[in-house]
Amino acid sequence: MIAIEYLLLIGLLVCAVAANFTRKMLPTIIIYATFGTMLSTIWLLLEAPDLAITEAAVGVGIDTILFLLAIRSMRRFDGTGGGK
Repeated sequence: MIAIEYLLLIGLLVCAVAANFTRKMLPTIIIYATFGTMLSTIWLLLEAPDLAITEAAVGVGIDTILFLLAIRSMRRFDGTGGGK
């Protein structure tokens, strides 16, 4: 059990550093969602299911959707994406 916790903590550190050095928005959002999923799993291992569910719903679900919608609207304004 402790080995899984250490792997998840190392994964959190890797995601945090990778998100800072990634230049494109979409991979950064994917890394952020992965970070939230690992953090949610850590909350479960620490026997805090209320925090795990909240992290999974808000941190991974809603935030990721909002970030993707923001990228979509930015592409519409700068002329690189679809739209009119």
